[in-house]
Amino acid sequence: MYRSIFYCVFFCLQDAEGKSVNLSIYKGKVLLIVNVASKCGLTNSNYTELNQLYEKYKDQGLEILAFPCNQFGEEEPGSNEQILEFVCTRFKSEFPVFDKIDVNGENAAPLYKFLKSGKWGIFGDDIQWNFGKFLVDKNGKIVDRYYPTTSPLTVENDVKKLLEVS
Repeated sequence: MYRSIFYCVFFCLQDAEGKSVNLSIYKGKVLLIVNVASKCGLTNSNYTELNQLYEKYKDQGLEILAFPCNQFGEEEPGSNEQILEFVCTRFKSEFPVFDKIDVNGENAAPLYKFLKSGKWGIFGDDIQWNFGKFLVDKNGKIVDRYYPTTSPLTVENDVKKLLEVS
């Protein structure tokens, strides 16, 4: 049997406003989990397309979870408040933004240690850069992982399959 992100005690996280969020509240939803950055060359295209995906499928059960990370070229240097301001003002994003975390190394967030623990072949263990993406089904099973350069809109068909929409 596979492991589910919804049943792991470690995944009570802080959102960018400091509120505690247990990932079990997302059970029954398809999740796209993304490590984000505000000053990356991939920022504009990723946020724009993530917003498009979210707007199109949020009412059918898609949730996008954004995890700011400053480990790649220090491209997410701001405070949580500054990150929220940027995301909400510049991109008008409505999906949840969480507390800034590490995704690699000794201090990697437990959620990311779990996400990376699958057999990802050419990916290796570590997240390569900003905007790495994990797709999680309604039961909490990680079903796919995408490179940072993978456009969010190219995963739309995978999202639709998991949402069971045409």
